[in-house]
Amino acid sequence: MTAILGISAYYHDSAAALVVDGDIVAAAQEERFTRRKHDHNFPTHAIDFCLQQAGLGPDQIDYAGFYDKPFMKFERLLETYLAFAPAGFRSFTAAIPLWLKQKLHLPREMKKGLHGKYHKKFVFTEHHESHAASAFFPSPFEEAAILTLDGVGEWATTSFGTGRGNRIELTHDIRFPHSLGLLYSAFTYFTGFKVNSGEYKLMGLAPYGEPRYADLILKHLIDLKEDGSFRMDMSYFNYCQGLTMTGPKLDALFGGPPRRAESPLTQREMDIAASIQKVTEEAMLRIARHVQKTTGMNNLCLAGGVALNCVGNGKVLRDGPFENVWVQPAAGDAGGALGTALFIWHQLLDKPRKVEGLVSAGSDLQHGSLLGPSYSQKEITDFLDSKGAKYRVYSDEAALCDAVAGLLAQEKVVGLLQGRMEFGPRALGSRSIIGDARSTKMQSIMNLKIKFRESFRPFAPSVLKSRVHDYFQMRPNEDSPYMLLVAPVLEKRRLKTDNGHGQLFGIDKLKVNRSEIPAVTHVDYSARVQTIDPQRHGRYHRIITAFEKATGCPVIINTSFNVRSEPIVCTPSDAYRCFLATNMDALVLENVVLLREEQPNVKEIDVDAYLAQFELD
Repeated sequence: MTAILGISAYYHDSAAALVVDGDIVAAAQEERFTRRKHDHNFPTHAIDFCLQQAGLGPDQIDYAGFYDKPFMKFERLLETYLAFAPAGFRSFTAAIPLWLKQKLHLPREMKKGLHGKYHKKFVFTEHHESHAASAFFPSPFEEAAILTLDGVGEWATTSFGTGRGNRIELTHDIRFPHSLGLLYSAFTYFTGFKVNSGEYKLMGLAPYGEPRYADLILKHLIDLKEDGSFRMDMSYFNYCQGLTMTGPKLDALFGGPPRRAESPLTQREMDIAASIQKVTEEAMLRIARHVQKTTGMNNLCLAGGVALNCVGNGKVLRDGPFENVWVQPAAGDAGGALGTALFIWHQLLDKPRKVEGLVSAGSDLQHGSLLGPSYSQKEITDFLDSKGAKYRVYSDEAALCDAVAGLLAQEKVVGLLQGRMEFGPRALGSRSIIGDARSTKMQSIMNLKIKFRESFRPFAPSVLKSRVHDYFQMRPNEDSPYMLLVAPVLEKRRLKTDNGHGQLFGIDKLKVNRSEIPAVTHVDYSARVQTIDPQRHGRYHRIITAFEKATGCPVIINTSFNVRSEPIVCTPSDAYRCFLATNMDALVLENVVLLREEQPNVKEIDVDAYLAQFELD
């Protein structure tokens, strides 16, 4: 037996992953255990979980790897500060202490995180190698082109190459400070959202605006070539040397300073969001075309933070030259931990991959990304009894699924914790809040009364894979299990909009019901689709099947089981606390169902008072 531990830490979304004899046994982000969103500290809790899941101690690990090369990254940091000196002095003094204390002493930190019981060597892969390995090795392809796009690793911000069998090779890259990920993050900052967590808000805001600034961005900010290569005019940006992402020159270009966080969104922010989204999609599409032309491959594997831009991914799949696209579910830095472990197993130890038949079976080696902890019924009921909770235990699986489907059909909002927790930023049916996609009021209810977040944020549909082509512009049985592709709702499912609705602008567009499944249809008729199949999704598939039997509709809402400013829930305790702290109607913990109305001393939540507890982004 060979056990390999991969680790990512100290930048964004620290995580750990464990591979045993080539099989992905466990993977989890540190934030789920510490309850600190985007926790960047060393992932001690995630490591402990991975080892516990495999029944191993730290002394039984054969290899431990880290997802980038800290000395190369430190070299880039120093060279950048020297190039801009003395302008970057404040940023320099903020960054250096952490490097001197921890980041330059990773073997020491990793030994400490493994409780001093690991005495073998450490492996350090390059950042984009980790991304590339996480993209290709779990994919179902024997060979594929690989494209990684993010903010920055050591020096690379974009890279591509190929994967064949058990080996990957990156052959081309674009280097810092020119970065599609940092360009998108700069506009995340400029529109008043938090960098490294608010990018998905910018993507969700884009359909409310018009891309009237797209040509301005292409003229002044980024020189985008036909082959997808690009250079940025750094005089508009401040991320190399300052404590902000953009500078005064960009303020002047867009007619004013960045939006202040939590201030009202204006048409300017909506149009800026639409514009940078359009530029990003065009860049992704041009790069994809060049990669296919250069590699000659029919399959594409994607990773890196930009690969979480599911609208861009959908455009690459629909309008690009590749027959199949597979995106690593934990495409950001957390996935680097998994990529490192797989890189060691396949690339360094030369162990084979077995992928025959996976494409035709609609499967892969990621195990549905259900790689986190699970909890027994006894653990759940013991906890609930300690809280005096009122609940019902279902011994019959069909009765449970029918009961949950019935709640959904009554427009009840249901929290669902079942099976192993998802690895990556998307809830995939194991730690989800679910609802009726047919409801005309569910989007506002779930955003404002459950999630405590901006009303413009869209929700994703979970749809039976066998019916996906009947609701969305996707091929029959097309696979999208990780909610990383956006597709248009079919014309036949759309509703006619008249009475002046076409003249609405901005958030007012929310007033229009656009399809038979309005709660998951964005204002541009798009949806971030998750396909559900019985092999990967088990009970979740059975719940949706029961809902279809009851209503005729194979689509429900799926959003992550958390509230604003908190990570997705991990434990039954997390789920119960979130259930009581929101206006959720029901909670399902494995075979146990709790109804809000039956719980002692439960009151309607004052949303304003709840939000006052948090430092909002």
